[in-house]
Amino acid sequence: MKVYHVPCLEDNYSYLLIDESSKEAAVVDPVEAEKVVQFAKQHGVLLKFVLTTHHHWDHAGGNEKIKELVPGIKVYGGSLDNVKGCTDKLENGDNITLGAHLNILSLHTPSHTNGHISYYVTSKEEEDPVVFTGDTLFIAGCGKFFEGTPEQMYQSLCVTLGSLPKPTRVYCGHEYTVKNLQFALTVEPDNVKIQQKLTWAQHQRQAGIATIPSTIEEELETNPFMRVDLPEIQARVGCGSPVEAIQEIRKRKDNWRG
Repeated sequence: MKVYHVPCLEDNYSYLLIDESSKEAAVVDPVEAEKVVQFAKQHGVLLKFVLTTHHHWDHAGGNEKIKELVPGIKVYGGSLDNVKGCTDKLENGDNITLGAHLNILSLHTPSHTNGHISYYVTSKEEEDPVVFTGDTLFIAGCGKFFEGTPEQMYQSLCVTLGSLPKPTRVYCGHEYTVKNLQFALTVEPDNVKIQQKLTWAQHQRQAGIATIPSTIEEELETNPFMRVDLPEIQARVGCGSPVEAIQEIRKRKDNWRG
C-alpha cells in the first residue's frame, strides 16, 4: 500500500491511500476536493471512495464537491456523526476492502466528536499497518473533547488505538507536531525521547517536510495523553487515575500558550 499526504487549508492533511496492484484508491478527509482529484489523476489511480473521520467542515467540507467531480463515489462516515455527503454509514468494527490487498477496519474513537471514526488498514502483503486518526490522535497530542468525555478519550486513545500493533503508522488530520511536543515537555521535561523527537520535528518543518507518520510505539513513548496509565505521569499532574490525568493534561494544553 502507498499513502500520500495532500496538504490542505493551513495545516490540514488529506491522504490518498492506494492499493498498488489494482491502482484503486481511497481518500481520507478530502476537504479540498479539486486538489485531491487532481492528485489522484497525477498518480494514475481510480478513486473508489471517501473515508471521513468526522463531521467538522475542515475534514468533511469537500465531500459534496468530490461527489460532483467523481460521480458515483461512495462517502463513508460514522453512523453517529452526521457527516456531510455521507452515502454509507459505518459502525465500529465494519470492514471495507480496497483493491485486492487492503482491508480497512472502522474503529469508533469518540470524544472529539460523538461519531469519530479512525480507519485501520492492513495489507495481505507483509507490510506494517496504517491508521488514519483524524482529530482523535495527533502526533504527541489529541483533539479537544468537544462532544465527548475524558473517559471516552481515554478509551479511544489508550485502549482502542493504544492496543494496535506498535509498528502501525499513524496519519493524523493536522500538522501540530512541534507545538504538541513542546507542550509534552512541560509534562515530562526529562523525557529524552520527547526531546529528540522535538529536535527532529523542528528540522522537518524548517525543511518544509511533514512530521507524519508517527507510529503507535512512538506515541506510547512521547504522547502525554497516551502515557496516562503510568503512575509517574499521574503523580506529575497530581491525579490518581488515568482518566483524571487525561482530563488534567487536556485542561493544561487548552490553557497553554507555548
